[in-house]
Amino acid sequence: MLRRLLPHPLLSIGILLLWLVLARAYTLNSLLFGLLLGVALPLLTAAFLTDLPRVHKPLKALLFFLIVCRDIIVANWEVALLVLGPLHRIEPRFVTVPLSTSDPFIATLVGSVVSLTPGTVTVDIDMEQRLMLVHGLRITDAAGTIAGIKARYEAPLMEIFGC
Repeated sequence: MLRRLLPHPLLSIGILLLWLVLARAYTLNSLLFGLLLGVALPLLTAAFLTDLPRVHKPLKALLFFLIVCRDIIVANWEVALLVLGPLHRIEPRFVTVPLSTSDPFIATLVGSVVSLTPGTVTVDIDMEQRLMLVHGLRITDAAGTIAGIKARYEAPLMEIFGC
């Protein structure tokens, strides 16, 4: 019964905590609405969230989350300086990142993290060829960008999920 109500309990807790942080209101109403979201959203998306890999290294996942948060903050500053500065510094470019993972969920997570980081966006993920197409606002070193995505995002996610 509990599993039917909470098909993804960690996701439910994450949604509740995210709601409380975003709402910045620690009232009973805010808590109840966060609980409602935490129960309803996983129930509504349960059909899409099948065959999810298990987290094998939760502490590594927490560290990864902190690294991504740091990357988002730093990239926001870099993009702001880039956009507000001389336009000749903007060097948009596409790069094709070869994926080591064959797991579509991990590939989607890598693509999502890349897109969350300002200045970059994942355009396409081709799981048949295991390639991800990324557009960057300023890419001066394509090989370095590719290596950075693989080392900073793909490798840790593969380790977290035991792939």
